[in-house]
Amino acid sequence: QVQLVESGGGLVQPGGSLKLSCAASGFTFSSYAMRWYRQAPGKERELVARITRFGGSTNYADSVKGRFTISRDNAKNTVYLQMNSLKPEDTALYYCNVWDGKQDYWGQGTRVTVSS
Repeated sequence: QVQLVESGGGLVQPGGSLKLSCAASGFTFSSYAMRWYRQAPGKERELVARITRFGGSTNYADSVKGRFTISRDNAKNTVYLQMNSLKPEDTALYYCNVWDGKQDYWGQGTRVTVSS
């Protein structure tokens, strides 16, 4: 079955960096676009970044453009989110997502806290 396992979250000071990873299994990874979402306390889940099957195209939420970079390694079945210049408003639970044309699959999330 489809499994998505996020890692790399933690506590970081404003201006710092983190790199999130999402290890995927149970499907043909290179056949699908991958997404990172986040959900801050008391807010709805929002799309942060998306990458196409072979990484040729990426899209970002306006709030993270220029600071976050999504990438993927199809040989390792892993998608990444490099987060630089982190702000307190980036504090959230970050989720990896894939939609296979029939349903969405989600990981358990990895928590990012940006605080001094």
